[in-house]
Amino acid sequence: MPKNNKKTNAKIKQTSERIKSLILFDITELILVFSIVVLFYLTLPLSTTKVIFIPKGSTNSIITYLNKSGYELGLIDKVYLRFLGYPQSGWIDIKENYLTKADFLYKITTSKAALKDITLIPGETSYVFLNDISKKMNLSRKNLQKVYDKYAYKNDGNILADTYSLPYGMKEDHLLFYLFSTTNKQYESISNKIFGEYDKKRWYYYITLASVIQKEAANSDEMPTVSSVIHNRLKKGMKLQMDGTLNYGKYSHIKITSQRIKEDNSSYNTYKNRGLPEHPICAVSLDAIKAAIFPAKTDYLYFVKNEKNGLHSFSKSYKEHVNNINKNRIIKRNLKKKAKEKKQEIQKKKSNSKTKESPKKELYVFPKSNSKENTKSIKSLFDNVK
Repeated sequence: MPKNNKKTNAKIKQTSERIKSLILFDITELILVFSIVVLFYLTLPLSTTKVIFIPKGSTNSIITYLNKSGYELGLIDKVYLRFLGYPQSGWIDIKENYLTKADFLYKITTSKAALKDITLIPGETSYVFLNDISKKMNLSRKNLQKVYDKYAYKNDGNILADTYSLPYGMKEDHLLFYLFSTTNKQYESISNKIFGEYDKKRWYYYITLASVIQKEAANSDEMPTVSSVIHNRLKKGMKLQMDGTLNYGKYSHIKITSQRIKEDNSSYNTYKNRGLPEHPICAVSLDAIKAAIFPAKTDYLYFVKNEKNGLHSFSKSYKEHVNNINKNRIIKRNLKKKAKEKKQEIQKKKSNSKTKESPKKELYVFPKSNSKENTKSIKSLFDNVK
């Protein structure tokens, strides 16, 4: 009996081990099948735009949003997405149009925001810059102006001339808040370094002065000297009488005429008004700000553009200034004369080359025959027919 019991127990043990191994095999088989199905599912192709918008919210709400956008994501995607981490929010640069589901889900958790570089050129007005932003960022020009007018401290000079990397898809208000706050932080930092404080009213006086320098100076090297002329004229109570102050807003690139000077009654017209304009004329560079605060030490009161080199000729007296203007007129006249002579010389060379060319000979495919011989031969043929 004991032997039989041992045999029975051994059989039971063997059977249970077989069952366990079968169950383990089935589980392993199921896992493998499930893994293959998941891998197959995640390698399915998916098409997308290179830049997509992901709203803020839970993973479930993001999956729902993407499904509504036509991405057809399911339970496996949701689990895999949770395994990868949390999706980015905002406008995301996927950089590809065609990829697998696994790659797509990985990209929306790791890709950086889609950015666009927008440059505000020194000397450019906010009016032109808002036009540029509207076109490049696909935003409403009307809404941009509305937000700008509501939150800007001054009509211009509120945004420092620089290149800004802006996330694609930003709304008008968020975009301008970002530009205003970024500039304000820089203004505050520079002011604290120079003056030990940030007095906004005082600071924008220098921004206005810097904007005049920005419009008038031929280059950054000239800026401190141009600044000294403005400072000297302001101290003496003289009108600035500078064309650049009338290149504000939409007139940024319009040539200033005597008629415009007569008709413009704004504070920007420094031919009519003393002192600086009420608002900065344009965006300014750091060089212009430094020049406004630290002008060169000179006695100059006038400057005029030198037609020879494109820079400015500076003078201390009106008499010297008039002499520089007259010199410029002579230079301008001579330059025009030389240009005219050069043009005439080119035309003369062209006409000479035409006369030197020999007349083209007529080319004949067949030898040219004598017309009289032709008439005789025709007549003889006619006689033969008769």
